[in-house]
Amino acid sequence: MEPILSMQQIEQLKSHSNLLIDSYYRATGQHLVDYDSKLQEAATVLFEADFVVLSHGTELDPVLNYGNRTALKLWEMDWETFTTTPSRLTAEPMERSEREKLLSNAKKQGYSDGYTGIRISSSGNRFEIIEALIWNVTDLEGRYYGQAATFSKWKPV
Repeated sequence: MEPILSMQQIEQLKSHSNLLIDSYYRATGQHLVDYDSKLQEAATVLFEADFVVLSHGTELDPVLNYGNRTALKLWEMDWETFTTTPSRLTAEPMERSEREKLLSNAKKQGYSDGYTGIRISSSGNRFEIIEALIWNVTDLEGRYYGQAATFSKWKPV
């Protein structure tokens, strides 16, 4: 049986996970996940977290490029589907203008928190995300790689 991800993809995922964790800390001064680097790998801890973490890139119509297990379950998608979906499609059309304002605000300020809004899964299930935090994904030199979001509260609508 063929592995789900190639070794190159696994290394890219580890690198992106570290970028998410590091840029979150630079933006907020808080740790996104707690882990003991001697015992655990940050990418695994982030992927298995019981809260949502997702990110998108810098394309004109940004495409999701990361979702942890909780995000994949909530949006009812597998990795391949999730990471080829334009991020705007995670929200219903009527919610998209509010989402765009939030992303623009986060881009200017480095992060934005306290967002609540309605999202939709791939099967059409609607849910409200509560107190989401959005941050810019940047490296140590300040290069911009997109934006990410995290939240731990949601409920069906």
